[in-house]
Amino acid sequence: MSAQETPLKIREVSIPVEVPVKPVSKREIKQLEAVLIIGTLFRPDVLQAALSKEEFLTWVDSLAVAAAALAMEKAGYTVSQIAEELGRTEATIRRHLRGETKAGKLVRETYEMLVRGELKMAVPIVSPEAEEELKKLQEQVKQLEEELKKLRAENAEIREKLTSLEEAKKKAAEAVEKALSALQEAKQALS
Repeated sequence: MSAQETPLKIREVSIPVEVPVKPVSKREIKQLEAVLIIGTLFRPDVLQAALSKEEFLTWVDSLAVAAAALAMEKAGYTVSQIAEELGRTEATIRRHLRGETKAGKLVRETYEMLVRGELKMAVPIVSPEAEEELKKLQEQVKQLEEELKKLRAENAEIREKLTSLEEAKKKAAEAVEKALSALQEAKQALS
């Protein structure tokens, strides 16, 4: 069995992604485009299929065009604007956006998964040691997320205490001011 015929051992990983699905700025368009490219390439079904293709590089180029076109469409660009921006024909852009190309169909599926919060990516596992290391890293991520949660709770508690102390300080300063004023009045009355 050749290396190309050997199925790639992969592990599915859910990765929370915070990216606007309706971008309004060029930066947000680029963020969505990147998530669509990476999210599509690392979907378990796509990763396995893509690595067995001879024309992998041309396919990745089509995927990048389809992702950019969809991100721009979601931002309100017209087909002609997208075609001009990407240096492709309007017909090519339309085919990608309608899902008539494999890349366009996959990118649209990835977008829908992203919208529903169901996007999962595949992490290639090269060896048992790498798989074990991945498990350790996932456990560390969970521990760090728990620590972060605790720290955020402690931070909120400290902020409450700080606010309370600042209020007490303000009241104490007002009391000292009143006492000094009363002391001044007493001095004047005595003299």
